[in-house]
Amino acid sequence: MATSPPPYPPYPSHPPDPVDDGLRHPRWWQRRWVRYGALGTLLALSGLVILALVREQTGTEGFLVGLGLAVLPVPLLIAAFRWLDRVQPGPWRNLLFAFAWGACAAALIAIVANSFATRWIATATADPSSADTLGATVIAPIVEESAKAAAVLLVFLFRRRDFTGIVDGVVIAGVTATGFAFTENILYLGTAFGTDRLTGGSGIASVTAATFFVRIVMSPFAHPLFTVLTGIGFGIAALCGERQRTRRVLVPLAGLLLAMSMHAFWNGSSTFGQYGFFAVYGMFMVPAFALLTWLAIWTRQRELRTVREELPAYAYAGWLGAAEPFVLGSMRARQMAREYAAYHFGKPAGRAVAEYQAYATSLALLRRRGRRGRAGADFVVRERELLTELWGRRELVRPALEYAARTAAPRGLPEYGGYAPPAYGAPGWRGPAVPYPSYNPYRT
Repeated sequence: MATSPPPYPPYPSHPPDPVDDGLRHPRWWQRRWVRYGALGTLLALSGLVILALVREQTGTEGFLVGLGLAVLPVPLLIAAFRWLDRVQPGPWRNLLFAFAWGACAAALIAIVANSFATRWIATATADPSSADTLGATVIAPIVEESAKAAAVLLVFLFRRRDFTGIVDGVVIAGVTATGFAFTENILYLGTAFGTDRLTGGSGIASVTAATFFVRIVMSPFAHPLFTVLTGIGFGIAALCGERQRTRRVLVPLAGLLLAMSMHAFWNGSSTFGQYGFFAVYGMFMVPAFALLTWLAIWTRQRELRTVREELPAYAYAGWLGAAEPFVLGSMRARQMAREYAAYHFGKPAGRAVAEYQAYATSLALLRRRGRRGRAGADFVVRERELLTELWGRRELVRPALEYAARTAAPRGLPEYGGYAPPAYGAPGWRGPAVPYPSYNPYRT
């Protein structure tokens, strides 16, 4: 059942009661450490198996060469996705899970399933060359994109509070695909190095150099680009209301089908003639990458605009300072606040400001969903939790936010970031708001 927020979030008269989910004594398999342990064991075993398989195909020396070359684009891709997630950064554990799933579990599923399917096709048709082509253009896209999409689905189902929109879907999907591409690149580069050892190839004309140029220099974004389409589908589903069940199922499936189609088109580019690969790369991959990059950045700017539009209601009610909607809705002002706190009060203060910004963004996005009738039945509980987190950091972050407001805010900034509070005595009027309340609203 959707819940709409009140126009002005009131002060509670007493501290919030702890949420009772009816599970006071969970069974042993329902405990968090059991779930984390089982998941960690599964990923570790997958990693060991995939390590053994790749090393068997490339040899120890080829594996080490492939590992050294494949790791080069990983920090850049992770940094890019983390930068995109700066408005409402998700916890690192989600990113670690996504990368580990892509590098270990998804890669293992892909290697086993692709090998089995290709061998079966070759046996059934007695044509190994056509089996390789069919496996690369049909089987591989279906298997690999489904395996990577499983990580996005798991985060969507079990970390729902961390998955609130398109940016979250893009980040989780992109990091998962980065892990998958990392393992796949080790295999391809290690195999190419082994080929050069057998044929005597070296230098710029070697197979290793050509593979490195195509996979690491030209198209390090290929796998993330495919899987991001799936992430966008789940992100749109996260924005849908609880009653829109059909859309919440069909949109992620549509994103997955698009990811498979793009992956198949990319893999099949080598069959389009001598220059088919370069034609597909220049006329399809690069424009698609540019379009999806623009979409992700536009979505991030939209989140900032939501912060500026939704938080003034809390500023008027006294939860936030009058200028905070602007500070929290500007990446430049956010960075200034973090740097000021870290420089003057130490790194813990800088982290507190970053946490405050993240909670405030979550609050703004929650209120936007509530106003549109898309928030869940736990809207009030979640809102109270976020307000509690903000209030607990109020005194520590206040100087940094005030500094950012004085330094970055344009002249003539309207009070409450352009939000017009009701006139004296009008419906919804709750008395004058102050820039920073001097009392705790949880006390009577």
